[in-house]
Amino acid sequence: MKPDTECFVVIFTSTRTEGDNGYAEASERMMQLVADQPGLLGIDSIRGADGVGITISYWESEAAILAWREHPEHRVIQARGRAEWYSAFHTRVCRVEREYRFGQ
Repeated sequence: MKPDTECFVVIFTSTRTEGDNGYAEASERMMQLVADQPGLLGIDSIRGADGVGITISYWESEAAILAWREHPEHRVIQARGRAEWYSAFHTRVCRVEREYRFGQ
């Protein structure tokens, strides 16, 4: 689900390391966990064959984003990501002021 109104987004771009090393299971768990977070409006995510990925999450407020960032289980996975799964990542938090669509 994508928002039709003003909201906040977190843009997470990353480059994966070689091998799975438990990444798929952890990623699935994070998607389950974030789906229950108050203020989440939706998520778009894609990863290329070269290991570069982008995940964009849409939120009602900055407070909701901060609550997710500090969630205890999410914090554990963040640390594991730095240690094992990502060779690089970049996180941006932005405000969406308007949106244009074509088609669906």
